[in-house]
Amino acid sequence: MLEVLLVLLGYVLGSVPTGILVGRAYGVDVRKVGSGNIGTANVMRAAGKGAAALTMLGDMLKGVAPVLLARALGAGPWVLAAVALAAVVGHCWPVFLRFRGGKGVATGAGTSIALAPPVGLGMFALWWVVALASRYTSLAAMVVTVVSPFAFLLSGQPLPYVLYTVVGGAAVLWRHRENARALLRGTERKFGGRSGGGG
Repeated sequence: MLEVLLVLLGYVLGSVPTGILVGRAYGVDVRKVGSGNIGTANVMRAAGKGAAALTMLGDMLKGVAPVLLARALGAGPWVLAAVALAAVVGHCWPVFLRFRGGKGVATGAGTSIALAPPVGLGMFALWWVVALASRYTSLAAMVVTVVSPFAFLLSGQPLPYVLYTVVGGAAVLWRHRENARALLRGTERKFGGRSGGGG
């Protein structure tokens, strides 16, 4: 029963719309600006770097908190992986927004850092490298999503964690399908520009 409650908590925390809450604090409805997405990149477009930083931090904490809580309560690898997946699913399909949420990038980063800190931090650093080099946060997200399962596997992480990166990664890639098409067409918004996806 505790395991089920932990997974449900992961989903509920993941569903908290950080970007919308931060946007409101800055007097902006981020859903009416840019791509309309509630993630970090679009919040930057709508309300600036400070709001974007708060959104990224909040979205990452949505992934970190439930996983660390579950671990503190003695949950094993399978439950921890399920809690992590629930947080990402909650962010992508939040109950509070009629299941229309973000793309799972920052929340996924938070779960990865909580599950396996060295690997998760490495993937977070890779995201920044690709994002800053290409100016496409969506491309950075997709690169990290593809690389993560291999990083978890080759670093000897438990099988449930590896499977989580595959299933959770599939959700993130699905949420980025329009970004992938835009990248191929050359119409994807760039990070920090007026015309950036991936948030």
